[in-house]
Amino acid sequence: MRTFLCAAALVAAAPLQPPSIRVAVNTTTIESAPVFLAARDATGVRMDLQSGGIPLLLDGGVDAATNSETQALIRSVARLDLRIVMTVAECAYRIVARRSAGIASIADLRGKKIGTPANTSSHYYLVKVLRSAGIDEAMATVVPMAVPDMAGALRRGEVDAVSGWEPAAHDSIAALGSGGVTFQPPGLYRELFDLNTTTAVLNDPSRRTSLVAAVRAIVAASQHVRAEPSTVWPLVSSRIAVPSSTIVDVWDHFQFSGQLPGDIVDVLVGEEQWVAAVQQRQARSRAQLQALVDRSILDEAGAKKN
Repeated sequence: MRTFLCAAALVAAAPLQPPSIRVAVNTTTIESAPVFLAARDATGVRMDLQSGGIPLLLDGGVDAATNSETQALIRSVARLDLRIVMTVAECAYRIVARRSAGIASIADLRGKKIGTPANTSSHYYLVKVLRSAGIDEAMATVVPMAVPDMAGALRRGEVDAVSGWEPAAHDSIAALGSGGVTFQPPGLYRELFDLNTTTAVLNDPSRRTSLVAAVRAIVAASQHVRAEPSTVWPLVSSRIAVPSSTIVDVWDHFQFSGQLPGDIVDVLVGEEQWVAAVQQRQARSRAQLQALVDRSILDEAGAKKN
């Protein structure tokens, strides 16, 4: 009896462990700031961060993953179980070009070589910018290129312009100095850097509980990021290997609402036309795209709607 009572007392005294969750996060982008902060400071959940995105989620390596809305659209064609549960960050992109290539306006991008990561949000942004000046993508030469290679390629004259997420634009501007020109048409497009999961996670009570706790932590971290950004810059710098000074310079191009934007389905519907053309298939309906967005986790986390 004494042995039983002692064992029971030890069990009762043992501290409860917080729920844990595996999250794939982009370790090269500033958009990941709230996730980094939540993983470091949250007490209600233990977040195991792994470098990656939606592919790692769909392979079963993690329970949630960050990526742009572009990747959710591309991957969800084959994986109908993919869901967007929150937007971690929004980012306004920029195109940077060489004046020496005869570029002074968006219209001058016609016929030029433009570097961008193929089939990404940056590629889509480039197409949107070109179309704003009446230029079809086929009227320019799109050069597939990794974001870290952009500034050097632009400086060496291997391309005439680049379209990439930060800090690619910042570094490209720095590489060209007064010889560069930047385009950022207002209201044309902003990346939605989302947290994604699968219906398998949503339907698993244990993993759903962990996901709710993680989203709650990211929402709280987002509030901190908005209120005291200077305290977050060193953390982000250490996680993505980008100088804090660069992060400060580009910070105004980001928003960290920790919500789902009211127009997210509109964004998906508009972008779906381009994604469908890239994948050579029929575009999905608004109702089909609406099903990609699941707000229930934010609701359970107690997040206020925009």
